[in-house]
Amino acid sequence: MNRHAIAAIYRFEMARTFRTLMQSIASPVLSTSLYFVVFGAAIGSRMGEVDGVPYGAFIIPGLVMLSLLSESISNASFGIYMPKWSGTIYEVLSAPVSFVEIVFGYVGAAATKSVMVGTLILVTARLFVDYEVQHPLLMLGFLVLTSVTFSLFGFLIGLWADSFEQLQVIPLMVVTPLTFLGGSFYSIDMLPPFWQKVALVNPVVYLISGFRYSFFGVSDVGVGVSLGMILGFLVVCAGVVRYMIMKGYKLKS
Repeated sequence: MNRHAIAAIYRFEMARTFRTLMQSIASPVLSTSLYFVVFGAAIGSRMGEVDGVPYGAFIIPGLVMLSLLSESISNASFGIYMPKWSGTIYEVLSAPVSFVEIVFGYVGAAATKSVMVGTLILVTARLFVDYEVQHPLLMLGFLVLTSVTFSLFGFLIGLWADSFEQLQVIPLMVVTPLTFLGGSFYSIDMLPPFWQKVALVNPVVYLISGFRYSFFGVSDVGVGVSLGMILGFLVVCAGVVRYMIMKGYKLKS
């Protein structure tokens, strides 16, 4: 494996992040902090507990996942789309690097940024809400695995997109609604029986449920099921990305 190639792509992407620090890191942390102020401190103080957890603390895993998914997809999709748009992708394709090394460089950088944002949000949440993490290693595992999986999904979107508008279609029209409907601000058990069954079709439910279990020991679905869903989606995305790169899908003119 060409580690120098991976490191070069990774360093380039991380340097781009630090050149736009306010947009890449500060903006998502600040916007999520406003959620904590409104839903955690203001509304949460007037609401009861959910599954034995104060409401302000209950929404923390959902808000972190909301930011994690959007940042992972955005970072990875823009990371690969910009070289396509500018034409510099041909320099990468003509270099002696495999698709694995290309993916490791771009997806690794995007996942690193997402983990940084998620960690900063968790630290910021302490300023507004008291919470404890019952299973810190499991929490870290979900954080990293989700970042990698959805960075890979974002990489796929970047390969598929033909314009900047297309980059925004799936995150805005699909991912964000699914995240809000996936139990970010409520427990699935609070829904009527019919809508509980409908909610289980939403894959984001499993992400938030497993992540919430690592904090409070409560979840809407089993932790094993949540991990299985993430790993399954990771394998599917990896397979599709491999096919697209090997075939030169929208990469070779």
